[in-house]
Amino acid sequence: MNVLLNELLLRRDDVQAAGLSRFFKTGKGQYGEGDVFLGIKVPVTRQVVKENWKEVSFPDLEECLASEYHEVRLAALLTLVQIYKSARRDESLKKKCIDFYLSRTAAVNNWDLVDLSCYELLGNWLLDKDRKLLYELAERGSTIWEQRIGMVSTMAFIRNGELDDTYAIADIFLEKPDPLHDLLQKAVGWLLREAGKKDPDRLCRWLDQRYGTMPRTMLRYAIEKFDSQTRTHYLKS
Repeated sequence: MNVLLNELLLRRDDVQAAGLSRFFKTGKGQYGEGDVFLGIKVPVTRQVVKENWKEVSFPDLEECLASEYHEVRLAALLTLVQIYKSARRDESLKKKCIDFYLSRTAAVNNWDLVDLSCYELLGNWLLDKDRKLLYELAERGSTIWEQRIGMVSTMAFIRNGELDDTYAIADIFLEKPDPLHDLLQKAVGWLLREAGKKDPDRLCRWLDQRYGTMPRTMLRYAIEKFDSQTRTHYLKS
C-alpha cells in the first residue's frame, strides 16, 4: 500500500482544486497546461509527508511521481528531500536520491516542484563536488523546468556563502535568445537578489555591466531589496 498516495487522496478538495488550477496556469497554451490538482495546500502536503515519509519506499515514490496530480508529485519530491536529509553521512543513500531525482526531472514540471526540491537535493549534493551539471542544465535543459533547476540549485551555494556559480549561471541565461521565458527571468532575478543579500556591492558591480540588456522582469526581481533610489537608477538609466 502506498501510504503517501492514499493519505493525499483522502484530502481531496475539488473547490480548492479549481483555484489552484488557475493559480498554476493550467489552461491551454499556459506553462502548466494539463496539470491536475487535488486541491491540497502546501502546508497540508508537508504535514502528510512529515507523518508518513519513513514508510515510503522508492517504488512508492516512483508511483507518486507518475501521478497526474500535482500535489502527489510534490509530496514525492518533499519525501525524497526528507530521505536525503535523513541519510546524513550515508553517501550511498544520498547518491541514490540524487540519481533518482535526475532520472525523473520530467515529473518536476512546475515552478514550485522545482523550487521546493532542487537546491535541497542537487544543490546540497554538489556543495563539495564539480558543478558542471548545473551549467549544462541551465544551458541545454530540454525544458524550462530543467533550466530552472540549473539556476535555483545554486541557492544551496549562496546559503553556504558561495556566489560565483550563481553569477556565472545567470550569465548563461543572459546569452539565451529573446524572449527568455518569464519563469526563467524570475528565477534568475530571485537568485541574484539572494546573492545580493550576501554581498550587495558585488551584485551592484555585476548589474552595472549588464542591466542595460537584462530582461525587465529579471532586473526587477534582482533589485527588489535595494532602496528606492537605487532601484530607480537601474530601471530608468
